Amino acid sequence: MPTDAVTTTDTTTPATWRGADLGTRTVAYDERDAILYALAVGARATDLDLVFEERLRVLPTFALTLAQWAPDALGALGAFDTKTALHGSQSLEVRAPLPRSGSITMNARVGEVWDKGRAAVFEVVVESEFFVATWSLFAPGAGGFGGERGPSAPGHPDGEPDSAGTLATHAEQAVLYRLTGDRHHIHIDPEAAARIGQPRPILHGLCTLAATTLPLARMLGAHPADLTALSGRFAAPVFPGDVAEIRAWGGAGDVRFDVATDAGAVLSGGHAVFAER
Repeated sequence: MPTDAVTTTDTTTPATWRGADLGTRTVAYDERDAILYALAVGARATDLDLVFEERLRVLPTFALTLAQWAPDALGALGAFDTKTALHGSQSLEVRAPLPRSGSITMNARVGEVWDKGRAAVFEVVVESEFFVATWSLFAPGAGGFGGERGPSAPGHPDGEPDSAGTLATHAEQAVLYRLTGDRHHIHIDPEAAARIGQPRPILHGLCTLAATTLPLARMLGAHPADLTALSGRFAAPVFPGDVAEIRAWGGAGDVRFDVATDAGAVLSGGHAVFAER
């Protein structure tokens, strides 16, 4: 439950949301929640340190489910149209490993608000002693307010990838991932998916990003729980059951990556860092 009331803002343009306080929230979880999350992003029965409570290491990307309340809070305050806004990109900085169970207190605020002309981009920043997570939310029709355009998308790495691997999703993955907190209907209801122009329910972007870190770590000889930094842009939706190719440039200590299905790129501008073991 929230420990501080969310600050409302009298606003006439998107820029006036910059720096707005979204409050403080303490979220509790236990080992079952962390294991369910690991399974939802592709952990296997043989990954005992991700799915067996006696050896459990909590995936760092689990933090993104704990902090999902913050972008939802900004939408509820009316900063943008929640029916048309899109999750443009995500970043995560790991400060300390998440405990197996406990309560995490988080503070949230609006970071930068960029003017892309036809759209505004709102950054929602959530901080705790364990992580800093930043959502970039793309709001069509909210641009043109005279603000700064903001940074461009990162360029594509030069040359052939140093390694490649496979991200294999499964048909029930979106249904399972919904149980971690994001129960938007587009991930389960064909009619809701059709209303946003999709032929069937789509996988959560955060599920795709987190699920990528498991095979990516294996490709690089790292462990997914040793992730210390992650970022990526959502280029297109993934459908549950899709198989995608991961291409990587660099090593575990600093890797750039992208993910594509036969239909094209689904994650671009990816960056990850895994701590040395």
